[in-house]
Amino acid sequence: MARNPLEGMSRPYRPGPLLPQGRLTGPMPWVIAIMMFLTVLATAAGLALNQGARALVDEVSGRVTVQVAEADPQARGQAVRRIVGLLDQAEDVGTVHVVPESELAAQLAPWLGNDLKLADVPLPALIDAELLTLESARSERLAVLDKAVKEINAHARVEPHGDYLSPLAQLVWSIGLVAFAVVALMAFATGAVVVLAARSAHATHRGTIDIMHMLGATDAQVVRLFQRRMMLDALFGGVVGYAAATLVIILVGRSMAAVASDLMSSASLPGIAWIIFPLLPVAGVGVASLSARLTLRRALERSL
Repeated sequence: MARNPLEGMSRPYRPGPLLPQGRLTGPMPWVIAIMMFLTVLATAAGLALNQGARALVDEVSGRVTVQVAEADPQARGQAVRRIVGLLDQAEDVGTVHVVPESELAAQLAPWLGNDLKLADVPLPALIDAELLTLESARSERLAVLDKAVKEINAHARVEPHGDYLSPLAQLVWSIGLVAFAVVALMAFATGAVVVLAARSAHATHRGTIDIMHMLGATDAQVVRLFQRRMMLDALFGGVVGYAAATLVIILVGRSMAAVASDLMSSASLPGIAWIIFPLLPVAGVGVASLSARLTLRRALERSL
């Protein structure tokens, strides 16, 4: 029996979407996810290094060490007692701590061996102290203190910790600035990816856009349609990249917490970091929306 060619034509027509709705088909969401992943990691590195540099400077800014390099043990011990008395009497000096010789020997053991005898190597005496002087007057106070300890023993000198650790703090600060520069480059790269995707979408759907114009659609309506599609792609990629980066940050943070190092512990994320991180995907969607809007508007103006 022959089939009626008109059979099935009574079904209602359901119009499909003007643009593809699959967010996982194109490369743009995944490229944005990679960009967001690197952006969050770079932001975390910049914030942690900035925090570490500040903590390092605050910790050592007022710390000094008085070194007594006297070979005679009796003269060295007498000089240490007098210098400790001098520091205790000073009003602008906080805690004073004499480093034990056994601790010095333990620090030298990796280079001189574990069988080191203190009598064989005359170790200098070290006295750690904390200056409570304001930073503006600290240099003058250090000069006065150095002169006072030299009057007690000619082989004694005052060494501020900041002279040794300030280059390290500057290096950490510089690396943090580089990390923030990487964040800016990632934002620029994300905008460039969206621009390329918007141009490609305009070229691919040029026929659809012409039909929409003939049906009375304005440029603003066409731009809004494409912009919404790209915003959803950017949101998907941003959330995926943000989630992956957050997981990596948590795992790295646990590993750093297990390392017994003052430098590692100081390079921790500040509390404001967990407020900034969720804002990065939102900023990424904003960059994508603005880039898509400007690109499509210019493409439509040129096609007229």
